[in-house]
Amino acid sequence: MEWFDSSIAYWHWLVFGLVLIALEIFTAGFVLLWLGVSALMVGVLSYVIALSFTAELLIWTILSVSDLFVWFKFIQPRFRNKTLSGMSREAVVGQTGMVIQANSGERGRLRFSMPVLGSDEWSFICQDAVSVGDRVSVTDVSGNTLVVSRLA
Repeated sequence: MEWFDSSIAYWHWLVFGLVLIALEIFTAGFVLLWLGVSALMVGVLSYVIALSFTAELLIWTILSVSDLFVWFKFIQPRFRNKTLSGMSREAVVGQTGMVIQANSGERGRLRFSMPVLGSDEWSFICQDAVSVGDRVSVTDVSGNTLVVSRLA
């Protein structure tokens, strides 16, 4: 350990941090980014305060774990795509809308209060007879047509 204490300088941590951040380009998940940021912080800290290698390693471990915890628990969930794009059935089943056009009582068009999969109006098929103004809930998707059921 004495060799590490005498051989590892602050700039080693800075280079290590920059290498980890650069390697993040080739990976996904931002894990290496936070490990690199922690290494940069240890490098700056060891420049200001003389620390042993064991202390530097312990600080880097604590910073890395805390950075990753904050990233995965609080920050990353805010950036997730909530549109469910590419999962059309899962995004639309359960949505409720209002019938704006009824053709023969079992087919027509409905409108959602907020766009679903990029459109607020969709064609539908219903088992029950519906009329304009009825509220319906999507139960399935059949091609480009929604299968709905009338709400009570």
